[in-house]
Amino acid sequence: MLLSVDWDFYAGAKEHVFDSPLWGSPDLEYHRFKRWQELARKRGGSSWKVLREDFPLFGNPLELLRFAGLPCYAALSHDSGFEWLEQVSQASPQPLLNLDSHHDLYSLSGDTTRIRPGNWAGHALERGLISHYTCVYPRWHAEVAVSEGYDCERTWTEIGARFSRTQVTLKRVSSPEQAIVPSDISSLLLVQSPAWTNPLYDVVFLELCKKLQAQVLSPPMARAWS
Repeated sequence: MLLSVDWDFYAGAKEHVFDSPLWGSPDLEYHRFKRWQELARKRGGSSWKVLREDFPLFGNPLELLRFAGLPCYAALSHDSGFEWLEQVSQASPQPLLNLDSHHDLYSLSGDTTRIRPGNWAGHALERGLISHYTCVYPRWHAEVAVSEGYDCERTWTEIGARFSRTQVTLKRVSSPEQAIVPSDISSLLLVQSPAWTNPLYDVVFLELCKKLQAQVLSPPMARAWS
């Protein structure tokens, strides 16, 4: 089994944060840095620290260190996920487990034939690079009504016309103790997704990549603001 982890699984947002970039923001340079600066200044701050209250780090991302020694890759954005799958694919397609705040199966905006963060997993299914796709939403989605993982059946109404339940599984972590990742992982991808993740936690993401000796597919950002 292959494991992909989007940093927005851990770096999320609280309920009623109406200017949250996590929902509907495109993956553009402005949204990766300047948008976050504007959010901090709007909250009266001049550093990333002021964003901690509305955009906390949920859970313990260092739990991923259990996979030390496995082939690990790091990427700025999930559009590199397709490149990763091509590198690690075997004679028989493997199932893919993706820890993420978004299903990444399809996007109606822009050119749908181009591989992007919002559709890379769907393209992988359609092209036979993976045998099954499971998207696991974080536990904090249970408190955020606009999130995909708040109601997985509601999200199924959005994707059901394109994918079947034999191809795709959607679920949400229900408790901190729930075992969501099996032991038979053959490769790991870490994705920063800076358009949707608080820059305050870049240092944690980059340290995790370093400790897991991740091979860089596309360089993550260190968004310093002084």
